[in-house]
Amino acid sequence: MNAAAPSPSGSPAEQPRPAEGYAGDVSPELACRWWQAGEAVLVDVRSDAEREWVGFVPGAVPLAWKQWPGMQMNAAFDEGLRAAVPTGGKVVLLCRSGVRSIAAARRAAEMGLEAYNILEGFEGDPDADGHRGNKGGWRKRGLPWRQN
Repeated sequence: MNAAAPSPSGSPAEQPRPAEGYAGDVSPELACRWWQAGEAVLVDVRSDAEREWVGFVPGAVPLAWKQWPGMQMNAAFDEGLRAAVPTGGKVVLLCRSGVRSIAAARRAAEMGLEAYNILEGFEGDPDADGHRGNKGGWRKRGLPWRQN
């Protein structure tokens, strides 16, 4: 899939939103542009099962924040993040809906990284019927992704 057209210069999607405990929140489009330009490492913090069943971003670093089943913390998260992102580097973190990635961004910031949460996550918020994928998110916005 092709990346969505860039938003007009100066629009809200072009600038990170301030956040507490990490560098900020960014739109999926801005995160994708930074990643594709080599300005940031894209880390997908969803579980292995989520990436396998729902879809994944080719080229993103797969590094679960919590693992299925049971959604236990990934004890190797810090080690994996250090291996994926250079010290002091910029990282954009993707989860299902932009919630787990906040916790991961805070941890990455504690580790000295310039860390950003990707708003809306991979699937976006649930719609009125409780289905994801219809209201925002990386996938809905037509950014690069694949499904097994």
